[in-house]
Amino acid sequence: MTYADIILPVPLHATFTYSVPEGMSVGEGMRVLVSFGRNKKYVGIVDRLHHDKPEHYEVKPLLQVMDPIPIVNPSQLKLWHWIADYYLSPIGDVYKVAMPAGLKAEEGYKPKTETYIRLTPAYRNEASIHVAINMLTRAQKQLEAFNTYLFLSHWDEVAQSTPIAEVTREELMNSSHATSAIISQLEKRGMLETYEVEVGRLNHGGDYHPELIPPLSEAQTTAYNSLLMQMMGHPVTLLHGVTGSGKTEIYIHLIRRALEHKQQVLYLLPEIALTVQMMQRLQRVFGDRLGIYHSKYSDAERVEIWQKQLSSHPYDIILGARSAVLLPFQKLGLVIVDEEHENSYKQQDPAPRYHARSAAIVLAHMTGAKTVLGTATPSMETYYNTQTGKYGLVSLTQRFQGMQLPRIEVVDVARLQHRKEMKGPFSPLLLTSMREALQQGEQVILFQNRRGFAPMVECHQCGWVPRCQHCDVSLTLHRQTNQLTCHYCGYTYQIPDRCPCCESKDLRSRGFGTEKIEEQIRDLFPEARIARMDLDTTRTRNAYERIISDFGAGRTNILIGTQMVTKGLDFDKVSVVGILNADSMLNYPDFRAYEQAFMMMSQVAGRAGRKGHQGLVILQTKNTEVPVIGQVVAHNYTALYHDLVEERQLFRYPPFTHLVYVFLKHRYDATVETAAIEMGSRLRQLFGARVLGPDKPAVAKVKSQNIRKLVLKLELGIDLPRVRQCLLQVQQQMMGDKRYSSLVIYYDVDPQ
Repeated sequence: MTYADIILPVPLHATFTYSVPEGMSVGEGMRVLVSFGRNKKYVGIVDRLHHDKPEHYEVKPLLQVMDPIPIVNPSQLKLWHWIADYYLSPIGDVYKVAMPAGLKAEEGYKPKTETYIRLTPAYRNEASIHVAINMLTRAQKQLEAFNTYLFLSHWDEVAQSTPIAEVTREELMNSSHATSAIISQLEKRGMLETYEVEVGRLNHGGDYHPELIPPLSEAQTTAYNSLLMQMMGHPVTLLHGVTGSGKTEIYIHLIRRALEHKQQVLYLLPEIALTVQMMQRLQRVFGDRLGIYHSKYSDAERVEIWQKQLSSHPYDIILGARSAVLLPFQKLGLVIVDEEHENSYKQQDPAPRYHARSAAIVLAHMTGAKTVLGTATPSMETYYNTQTGKYGLVSLTQRFQGMQLPRIEVVDVARLQHRKEMKGPFSPLLLTSMREALQQGEQVILFQNRRGFAPMVECHQCGWVPRCQHCDVSLTLHRQTNQLTCHYCGYTYQIPDRCPCCESKDLRSRGFGTEKIEEQIRDLFPEARIARMDLDTTRTRNAYERIISDFGAGRTNILIGTQMVTKGLDFDKVSVVGILNADSMLNYPDFRAYEQAFMMMSQVAGRAGRKGHQGLVILQTKNTEVPVIGQVVAHNYTALYHDLVEERQLFRYPPFTHLVYVFLKHRYDATVETAAIEMGSRLRQLFGARVLGPDKPAVAKVKSQNIRKLVLKLELGIDLPRVRQCLLQVQQQMMGDKRYSSLVIYYDVDPQ
């Protein structure tokens, strides 16, 4: 008897064994329909076939095989298991996030169809067509529609033996200005009929044009050749190039080389926004050999890309955000992780909380591919790996075509506020520089890492601040929707007209979000064309593309945004960048705060002066003496690295340790407090002083769930599989206690 271990989309740390009925043909990686529990049915993935009959329970049979061939290949299954093991996540959760919903559903994926129209068989000859025309002489609109169909389909040229063309129902209605009712009347008369044709949703990017690949500069050529040498001796190589140095051109040459060797390429970007510009650059060269994959695509589009990757003509290049690493590849040879430092590569919620950079490196290792990590501001862990020889390193210190790095002017906000020279969040130097840039036809980017109108509302009399009923945070004012919004659970509230504590009507907004910045800039620069790019303005799929396209084409000349504007966007005419509040990044309670502040400020600064003369960056802060500010001004990443690496080693933080955060959540604060203390005690019995906490995190209540956090600092070289086994065992022990039946426990491995 043959048995199959099945991965099911359930949050359990196990596969489930079923028997394979006699005569059923099934293989690993195929989808199967199974019954689970008393009355549920799931579509699962065959993980393993074997002949070991399970003991202690009766084995159910597979109900149905849903595919003639596997839709998950062996390297994908290996990657799924690695993600589940390393990130302490149920394999079913990996399956849920990896597969498009259309491939997990019992009813399966429905192809997109389009309605076409044609003559009925009785009217497919010249004589019958003339009869139809005579019959329609008193129905003028029907006659116009019928004649339009004959013209579009070439039936009016049938005597010349012109091939008949297919016509969509929508095309006929648009061309003849006919309503749906008019077309329906022609169908009722038996003259026309409709039929459905399956159509692909995927874009067709045109032909491959290697002749359009731009030649490399001398510095780029040196870096390219060094990369090839480093890739021979290292599975992973870091391309550390300053902003505007032309890393993308080097990637394009690497891609062409991979294609010449009949290899596929995975090109990862941290943000969907970046795929717009990058898609245009790559599609111009690689045409329809390029496929795009990210979460803003519809499920049906993702299904079609998945199926194309399994076909005999897959995309040679996949450009995508985090989830693209989970696609099937047949002959992967090169993985590029651009802006590798970005923490948006780390999945937060829901599980699995995997890091796409790490998963991409593991996938490349499993398939024998090489990995190139690229950035101007490497993560500490990546740069440390280059210093220890684990990764190769290639540096590119010159901007493309000899352009200069931007000049960064630091503005002491505290001094200007004391002298009452600040105009809201804008310094005189910033406003003057913006005005000059606009007068010269140049563009400006303003970076404020808070969305909404204002971070909070406060009663001027008693200090009352409205807070979320479900989360331990103050509410953000959104003037555009005229609501107070919780940025953790999304709950919205009406703005009160008076304080509930003292009845005062003097309620004032505090701080500046991007919405308020936009309003004030409109008042200060009424002639400017302004756009805002944050989570509120980019919720729809095409919003990123529209905002970036308008700014790139000069239809807008001031772009205000959150960290979205820091991430590798390339605009020709940006001469001034304003960093409005560096302190909000520097004062964040996290050991990575200075590292991430340096990255964001350096990246947004790099948008200035990319083509033409040297750009100007106005960096506004109250902490001018903090070393990281000077390091940003000097574009000195190595100084930052050496400062932080000593600190990290002293206090035992990555890259010198592995971090695991343990989160416990419960509706009742007393319950989660007790559970956290007990779990901390259990973990200390196993790991001793490596366990810190429990403590309340900065936000200790989200969506009515009270939260506690424990931290594990694990030295390098520790037996990680044994650690994972112990952690899952403690989790099971806690969940088995009736007191904690509704307790939620999860682990965040390598938190960002």
